[in-house]
Amino acid sequence: MAATAPADDHPDPCPAAAEDSSQTPPTPEELVARAVAPVKAAFLRPPPVRDTPTNEESRASGAVPLEKKSKRQFRRERKQEQESVSRLCVAVGKTGNADACKYGTSCRFSHDVDAYLAQKPADLEGTCPFTVLEQPCQYGLTCRFFGTHKDNHAPSENHEINPLSKDIQKLLWKTKYKFPRASAQIKLLGLKEVIKIKANAAADDQRAEHDNPDVSCELNGDGKTESLCCPPMTVEHDSSSCEEMDKLAGEPLVDNSVPCPEPRASKKSKVEGDEIHKHGADTHDTKADPEDPNLVNRLEVPSNSTSSCRVDLVATPHLREKKIIDFREKLYLAPLTTVGNLPFRRLCKTLGADITCGEMAMCTNLMQGQASEWALLRRHSSEDLFGVQICGAFPDTVARTVELVDNECSFDFIDINMGCPIDVVVNKGAGSSLLNKPMRIKSIVQASSAVTERPLTVKVRTAFFEGRNRADSLVSDIYDWGASAITIHGRSRQQRYSKLADWDYINQCAQKAPDDLHVIGNGDIFSFTDWNRHVSGSSKISTCMIARGALIKPWIFTEIKEQKDWDITSGERFSILKDYVRFGLEHWGSDTKGVETTRHFLLEWLSYMCRYIPVGLLDVVPQRLNWRPPSYCGRDDLETLMASESAADWVRISEMLLGKVPEGFTFAPKHKSNAYDRAENG
Repeated sequence: MAATAPADDHPDPCPAAAEDSSQTPPTPEELVARAVAPVKAAFLRPPPVRDTPTNEESRASGAVPLEKKSKRQFRRERKQEQESVSRLCVAVGKTGNADACKYGTSCRFSHDVDAYLAQKPADLEGTCPFTVLEQPCQYGLTCRFFGTHKDNHAPSENHEINPLSKDIQKLLWKTKYKFPRASAQIKLLGLKEVIKIKANAAADDQRAEHDNPDVSCELNGDGKTESLCCPPMTVEHDSSSCEEMDKLAGEPLVDNSVPCPEPRASKKSKVEGDEIHKHGADTHDTKADPEDPNLVNRLEVPSNSTSSCRVDLVATPHLREKKIIDFREKLYLAPLTTVGNLPFRRLCKTLGADITCGEMAMCTNLMQGQASEWALLRRHSSEDLFGVQICGAFPDTVARTVELVDNECSFDFIDINMGCPIDVVVNKGAGSSLLNKPMRIKSIVQASSAVTERPLTVKVRTAFFEGRNRADSLVSDIYDWGASAITIHGRSRQQRYSKLADWDYINQCAQKAPDDLHVIGNGDIFSFTDWNRHVSGSSKISTCMIARGALIKPWIFTEIKEQKDWDITSGERFSILKDYVRFGLEHWGSDTKGVETTRHFLLEWLSYMCRYIPVGLLDVVPQRLNWRPPSYCGRDDLETLMASESAADWVRISEMLLGKVPEGFTFAPKHKSNAYDRAENG
């Protein structure tokens, strides 16, 4: 972590740059026309010739796939890991006292402190990140910077918000979480409900309340509380398998009710339901009794003992009554899967980002209480304007997730991803697959916006298939459905990330949008000139969302605010990497597991960052996102190392920050996005 970057000396131009002078080199304009970065001739070099790697080196660079292990091998390795002395009990590791664990001899982890210290790797260079903050390190003996610890009895401070409460997770596991607002809105839209009578449900509820008397209080870090023990009905999903849940999506299961005799509503009945929603509010308002126990969260919910399946919406707050966020000309960091984690967003905040959004979380996984999915909703205290992004295929699933997140998390707006091109998402009917189902988009937005008073935004692409644009048909109505803003990525799902974003079409969509709807453009923002051209040049586009541009050079936010092309040195880039590592160790932990997790996400980020070409090396400024970088050498050794596309060189950079990789370490980038034009992408 405390490695020192090599000096930024300026050696002579690459010796191989002038070897081939028999041919006239192409001009910078010709290179730009071919989407090749016009690097100055003095820094060009032939592609490096690498020695044939050994098996271990090949695996470390991701070139050779690992042998597939059987389930028996996995079980054996898991058992050996559990019995290993390296798995020291958390309580023992924190205090250094073998008797500190309340479970004693029945604890599943090792209490042998001497054996653990004998096999523990040497401490890393640098100082424990918690010691720097003058806080006690919660990892104790297991910290990889244990030698720098000081006696500090000051209370530790946690700057991360939105942890998943264990009580809430248990309710989700047992499918006992209540969704009164979402259930009422789903019925109003005419969606079919499969009602499930649960034996001894009342006894189970009483037992749960007896075991968890405080289950309805404390939920998130900002002191927000929300009662979970209201009279509304309980929604039950059959969570025996993910496949069954996907099949039943759109068909919620409700406790203590009788089967609804009505068949699935047709599209005509949905329209009639919309008319009830528009014209019947006044009638319901005259009947609403504020002291009625069945009136929960402004919804009239029938008693569980009744056989009626009809639920009427009393008074859905109009969009203008909701909290308003002014997106205009704010620097918006896009939600980025894998790399857009909390430490990276925190880093971008220090570099000038105004709006941040968490990684995309799948609705089904959140409803199942998966801790790994809820971790995507974590928020740092420095993220003053923060949104969460969810993705689902059906109105009932998305609406219940919105209500769940609205109750349990602290955020400023919620974004529904309807543009994700990943196959595993599209094949489930979510993401950009919804662009082929505009009526389902309408139901999702209407149902979701009715269950929260916070702004709801939607992210889409231009279309599913290239040449069949659909986004313009949504912008004129999506505000009336309940959305506060729409983000349009200027590519189709078929294009993925190839070709240039179609900003002309984004502007056409913005012209059709209502005045109160924020239109956010997305695609190929890689410099302050790109930003100025799309934001300042269009009065209808509120702002631009910055995605891959921030992955390749997160200091783009500084460039936009200072209106300059920053010729950042390798030493300054290395300092940014050090800040990311420090934030990562604070987030994932300073023990061995936390160090390796930080290393993994650092390597994922370096797989994008290597595409940056320093300003001083270019004949044409600024760099464009679709330019292919040629093989070149930098102005110093570190700059050359950072430009490498070899995973082995990325591992070397990680070792400068986090020490040697463990034995048998392997890495292959998770995202192999098609960043450049290819025939198979249309």
